[in-house]
Amino acid sequence: MGSMTNAPSIAADRPKDKLKPRPRPQVMKLTEAAAQRVRELTGRADSEIIGLRVGLKNGGCAGQSYTVEYAHDIRPTDEVVEDKGVKIMVDPKAVLFLLGTEMDYQADKMQAQFVFNNPNQISACGCGESVQLKPAEV
Repeated sequence: MGSMTNAPSIAADRPKDKLKPRPRPQVMKLTEAAAQRVRELTGRADSEIIGLRVGLKNGGCAGQSYTVEYAHDIRPTDEVVEDKGVKIMVDPKAVLFLLGTEMDYQADKMQAQFVFNNPNQISACGCGESVQLKPAEV
C-alpha cells in the first residue's frame, strides 16, 4: 500500500472564507421602548449592572413564564444579545424557546412591564403570567 502523504489536501484547495462558520441568528431583538427601559434600569441601579438576564422557568397555568433580572456579569454559557445599545444575556436553556422573540416595554395607568412577542408561543393563560412555548424550528 502506498503512503497518503502525497495526497492533495481537500481543505487546502478551498478558499479560506468558505471555512468560516455560518453566522448565528440573533436570539432576540428589542423595541426602542424596551431598550430605553433597560438603559433606565441599568443607569439607576445601586450596583454595577451590565444589562438584563432573560430566561424561562417552569410553572404557572400554561407551564412556563419569562424571567427578567439584573445581570451583573456575563456567564460563560450566556447568549449575549446586543441591540440598540443595550445588552441582554439569555439563559442557554431558553435560547431555542426565545429565537425570533421581540422584547417590548409597555406602560399604562395600571401596569408597566416587559412584553415578549414570541413566535414560538403556543398558548397563554388567562391571567397573562405564563405561556406555553415550543422550541423554534431551526
